[in-house]
Formats: sequence, structure tokens, C-alpha cells
Amino acid sequence: MHASDDIAAIRDIGIMAHIDAGKTTTTERVLFYTGVSHKIGEVHDGAAVMDYMPQEQERGITITAAATTCFWREHRINIIDTPGHVDFTVEVERSLRVLDGAVAVFDAVSGVEPQSETVWRQADRYHVPRLAFVNKVDRVGATLDHTVEMLRSRLGAHPIVIQLPIGVESAFEGVIDLMTMETIHWTDELGAVVVRAPLTEEHPLHDDAVLAREAMVEAIAEVDDELTTIFLEQGSAGISLDELRAGLRRVTIANAGVAVLCGSALKNKGIQPLLDAVIDYLPSPLDLPPVKAIRKADGAMVERKPSIDEPFLALAFKVLHDPHRGPLIFFRVYSGQIKVKDAIQNVTRGRKERLTKILQIHANKTQEIDTVSVGNIAAAVGLRFTSTGDTIIEAKDKEEVVLAGMQIPEPVIFRAIEAKSAADQGALTEAMERLQREDPSFKVSVDPDSGQTLMAGMGELHLEVLVDRLLREYRVSANVGKPQVAYREAISRTLKKTIEYDREIGGKRQYARLVLELSPTERGAGARFVNALPPANKQKGEPIRLLPDMIAAVEEGVTDAFTRGPILGYPVVDVEVKLTDGGYVEGDSSAASFRAAASMGMMESLEAASPTLLEPVMKVEVIVPEDHTGHVVSDLNGRRGRVLGMEPRQSYQAIDAEVPLAEMVGYATALRSATQGRANYTMQFSHYSEVPRDLQETIVEKIRGY
Repeated sequence: MHASDDIAAIRDIGIMAHIDAGKTTTTERVLFYTGVSHKIGEVHDGAAVMDYMPQEQERGITITAAATTCFWREHRINIIDTPGHVDFTVEVERSLRVLDGAVAVFDAVSGVEPQSETVWRQADRYHVPRLAFVNKVDRVGATLDHTVEMLRSRLGAHPIVIQLPIGVESAFEGVIDLMTMETIHWTDELGAVVVRAPLTEEHPLHDDAVLAREAMVEAIAEVDDELTTIFLEQGSAGISLDELRAGLRRVTIANAGVAVLCGSALKNKGIQPLLDAVIDYLPSPLDLPPVKAIRKADGAMVERKPSIDEPFLALAFKVLHDPHRGPLIFFRVYSGQIKVKDAIQNVTRGRKERLTKILQIHANKTQEIDTVSVGNIAAAVGLRFTSTGDTIIEAKDKEEVVLAGMQIPEPVIFRAIEAKSAADQGALTEAMERLQREDPSFKVSVDPDSGQTLMAGMGELHLEVLVDRLLREYRVSANVGKPQVAYREAISRTLKKTIEYDREIGGKRQYARLVLELSPTERGAGARFVNALPPANKQKGEPIRLLPDMIAAVEEGVTDAFTRGPILGYPVVDVEVKLTDGGYVEGDSSAASFRAAASMGMMESLEAASPTLLEPVMKVEVIVPEDHTGHVVSDLNGRRGRVLGMEPRQSYQAIDAEVPLAEMVGYATALRSATQGRANYTMQFSHYSEVPRDLQETIVEKIRGY
């Protein structure tokens, strides 16, 4: 068995950072030194291996999380290169969900930037252990101390500096390893030859290094009980190198501290020690608690250990469309193993699938493999129904379990979209279908009234990015309407209505009589039809009130009426309709006459039952620096928001509020300008609530245009 197939020798890591901190460049170097690519790709030449979409190469930013496998010191490292642009945070969340550890790359000049904070908090939420790599130490104005201080003050991290740069800015030539007290230099242009030498007392940085090592040992001992004991008894000199490394590994895995390394990826310095640190300090699948899943049959919690002997369990975390192979489904294996041609079961969707090929991905080059086992990330070909966040198991596994998928909230904002020419219509439809499968938070529907295609998503930025992708990836140019809020309608009083339908159509009489009772239900209950016809008493010779096909027709007519409300034609929710009585005439009544009667009766009844408009209310969390809190709270109140609570987080306040979506349009820009770009917010759908009467009239006028 190859040593790297051993589970303890696997590292699933992500490289995350602010846009332009040098994330993709760092990944490129990692691939070069681990021997995967034979030529270093430069982002500024548009030749980076990981940035493989044409528009990424043209813009020099990373959009898709590409997954790559490489080997270092007999260990297998699976790397996911995540996007650092704020609009793609759903991609970052998606990657963090399947990673065991991460390397956060910071720019030595800018330090911790707003996007680094966002990504750092997402990693906090999933408890992902991480290392910090301070890149670009060779730039003018670069300092390590500044970034370390910001890690402490802005992110509330516990940084443990394990390297010092030898010279900064243009004089940067190597690093001092504080663990071993050695200098590390790179002698060749490509940085492939690493020369380590003991740090002598004559070295100008010797005294600084001694103090820094003392501080490092203290910083580790401060958060690790085992080392605290040795440190207190014998001082820092009594701790061996192995004990120090083991201590730092425990601290990193427990998320109690962050090891800080430095270098310059562009100048090819500092990458090999970073790879060593990934192996030494980041967790393997075995270091983490067993993954928890829910048994579908009874909802019980099941634990699956990261072992090859457990049943196969994996999570699909990304779908990409390959022009030649069709959809590639990236998945992470949590337990067991799977072979090519095995039948698998998608538990989330309840569908059987078959794996035709398993690919090991190296950015955009692929290699076919026969099996994929626990802890690894691979891409599957041939899965027709699986999409993001689905759980897959072996078809023969009787215990169907579901992993907590990614919480994909309902879309709350929509825009009309149409192809610019009839010739593009087919291409637009196909492109939108693909985007929906890649991004489950994006939905497409057709408005029955206007016949317009509506695309719905999580916010304005989300939709803008998707329209941009349509144009650049699929070469489809489209006209897009303004963002609109998805309202709902409901009734506010109970009503009983008798409907007598008597028409002559095509020389034939159509007759139907029914009594419907409408009543409002609690919020979130949906709309439902109840057949409450009293049963016929056969002893007394009572006839049946309505035949089964007529009852079914009434239900169809009622359900159809739910799709269009009386105020603005939005779907009707939170109403119960009971069929309490009815009558028919033999020969003159048919299912069609009952369907028409129910549909017309419903329209009149909804109109008469004091209809009201409901709007989506969002749960908003704003993370804001202390000095801007008052401003943000008063702004939320001005947006008809309700602040539910505030909690301090280091030098920040987290404000929880509920705000109507209609008031959140343009909020991202307003928040950025009000807080100098330091605050950020997340919002997701919470519930529908009634629009105040005075506002309702304004909305109706605005949408109707009169």
C-alpha cells in the first residue's frame, strides 16, 4: 500500500484569502515544488494552472474552487483553491464544508483586509483549523509585525509566529525557522534548492530570533496544557523539538492558535516550509471527530468514523460542466471507499446512480482512477441527478444516512431575463439549467401571466455575477430587468360562498353548485384544500352529493386559484378552503363545469375576504466595528428593521435583526460606505409577514403603475 494512501497521511486543505493576496500564486508554487507541474504558471501572465476559466485568466482572479491533488513527504495533500472575491462567499462556504484545514494567505503590506475577515469568520463557523502565511514580504512597506498585530486585534486570533523574515522589502532573502533555529535560503532562481543552516551567534538577527523563539514557546504553552506543565517546571529550554511540534499541532487542531509563516510566493521563497507546516500541524481526517449523519428512517444521529471499513459515505460539494464529459460532480469521502462502475444511491434525492468514471483532478487536467477512499476528494462522471450538497452512499447500503448538507436558503429576489435574439433562446435555457445545477441557490421559473422567464437568487450581487457568467462562459447575451421582491398574498377574514354555475356552451348545458368556506391559517402553513362534504346516508336513501371526479375537479380549480392572488397576482398562502356542500344534475354536470365553478368562485371569494400582501422578512446579521455600531443600528431601524440582539465579538459587535427584503435593496453599498468597508453582513430568508396597510397601497401603485 502506498504510504500516501494511509488515512493519517492525507491533508484536505483550502487556500483562502482576500482577493490579490497571492492565493493562486501560492498554490501554483505548491504544485511546482510537489512535482505536479513542470513549469510555474504566473497569474499575471494569465497562465496559472488553477485559474482555468478564460475570464479568470483575463481578470487575474479565481472564481471556481478548483480541486487538486499533490504529494509531499509521503503525504497526499488535496488542495481547494477558493475564490477571495466577496460575491463568491457561497463557493468558500461550500469548500470549507468539506475541508479539514486551511491556509490563510495575507498580504504583508495590507495585513488583514475586509474579505479576509469574512472568510476567517466562515472558517470559524465550521471550526476549520488554519495556518497563516504572510505573503509578499518582498513588497515595499511589508512588515510581519503589522499583520500579526491585525490577526490579534481584527480577527481575535492567537497568532504563534514560527518564522522570521531575513530582511524585508527588496532585501528579503530567506527566513529563520524558530522551531529548529535554522536559516533557510533558496539558492536558485526557481526556489527549488532549499539550503538550511544553523543560526550562528554572529548572525545579525540572532538576538531577535532568540527572543522570538521564547515568545513562540510561551504562546504555545499558554494554550496547551501539556506544554504548560513542562514550561513551568523546566522553562523553554526543557521542551524538546518534538514536544514543541506536537504541542503546536494540538493547539492548531483545537483551533486555539494559528501558526504564522512568511515568504514571497512570487519570488519562490517560503513555500517548502509552508508545505512542511501543512503536514506537521494541520489535521488528517483521523484527527477530527467522526462525521455525524442522520438516519433517514427514524431521524437518529449516526456517527461514521474515517475508516475504510465503514460503509461508503460522501458529500457532493460542487458541480462543474466539462465540455467533453458533461457534469463533473466533486465529492469528499467521509468513510469507506467506492470503485468505478459501482452503483450508488443519492440519499438526498432518493435516486440510484452509477459511477462511470472517477477522476483525480489537477486543476484542469484529469487522471482516471479506479477507487477513491476515505478522506479523499475526487470528481465523478456519469451522475445524472446529483447536485451540490447531496449525500451519496453505496446502493447496497441499507442504512440510508444523510449528511447535514449545505443550508441552501430559498431565493428571495428575482429579475426578469430574456435572450436578446430568438436565436439565443435555446442557448440561454440550456445555460440557465446548467447554472442551476452548479448553484443550488439560483432558481429559474416562468411567469404564467407575462410569459417572462424569471431568475431568482440570494441577492442583487448574486444575480449580477450569474448574468456576467452567462455572457462570458456561455456567450449568451441577455436583457435583464430590475431586481424585484417575491411577495405573497393571504386573506384576513373567514368567508362562506355558494357558487351556482349554469351556462350553455356549444348548445350543451353546464351546471354545478358548490359551497366553499375560506379561512385564514397561521403564517407559514401554506394553502390547502379540504373535502368536508358530509357522507350520504344510504339507509335514508340520500343521494351522493358529488361524484369523486367532480370533487377532484373542484380541488384542481381551487389549487389553480391559489397560484394567483387578487391584489397583484402573487401566489396565495396561509389559507384553508373547505368544500362543505354541492349539487349536480345528471347529464348536465361534468368535471369541467365543477373546475370552472371552483376557479371562478375562488377568485370572487379571495377578492371578498379582505386580501392582504405578505413580504419576505430577512434574518440579517451585521458584523460591525464598535465605533460604527450606533450608525448601523439606527440605519436598520430606518429600514423598518427590528433589532433582536447584539453580542460583542472581540473588537466587533454582531447585530441580529429582522428586516423586510424590500428595504435591503442596495444595502451592501450603503453599509460599505457607512463603515469604510469594514462591516459586512449576511442575510437569509426568515419568514413572510404582513405589509403595513399604508405601504401596501404604495407597493400596489408602484407595481401596477396606477
